[in-house]
Amino acid sequence: MWLIDTSTYRRSWHIVDDTATTPQYAILSHTWGQDEVSFNDLEDLSNASKKQAFSKVEYTCREARARGLQYSWIDTCCIDKRSSGELSEAINSMFNWYQKAAVCFIYLDDLDVARAKEKLTEGLSRCKWFTRGWTLQELIAPREAELFDRGWKHLGSKRSLLSTLSDITNINRDVLEDANYLSDVPIARRMSWAARRKTRRVEISPTVCLASSMSTCP
Repeated sequence: MWLIDTSTYRRSWHIVDDTATTPQYAILSHTWGQDEVSFNDLEDLSNASKKQAFSKVEYTCREARARGLQYSWIDTCCIDKRSSGELSEAINSMFNWYQKAAVCFIYLDDLDVARAKEKLTEGLSRCKWFTRGWTLQELIAPREAELFDRGWKHLGSKRSLLSTLSDITNINRDVLEDANYLSDVPIARRMSWAARRKTRRVEISPTVCLASSMSTCP
């Protein structure tokens, strides 16, 4: 997989497996908006930095550096969609990549805590992030996850917001704490978690993963 150096914003290729040579990395979970930084864009940092969504790259790398991590991964600019083989591998490996990440940063671009009049729980429940297909596995897979609002204000961790996240998604608390418990959950219940989420054709993979046993998940 391609990883971004959190100090230089340059990409480099790494094999992600269970060996000691695999570098630790942070991973971003977000919903796509306008002016995202693409794989091609990141090849020219002077132009990439002019894009509105470059702030996601900057803040992801900043938060990763603060945790002593040299690398980060962001789907918009770390998958070369010009290569059908690479795109297919990325889709099939996504659960595994999120599970192996040292930390996942969940960025909620439609939540501004400073301006919100409702309680955090109510604000979170309205975020579009909870309605997308891919973000279902991006919530379940990571061992550690931290949530941020539009201004990158830290809202809490998956662990500290466990009850709230379980209430919003109906996902079992033990599964949110440890994805290895996923195989203990009946298939019908797993599929119910995806029922209200918007998915495109390319997003069938995470739903299939939830429907199958963990041993067959990527």
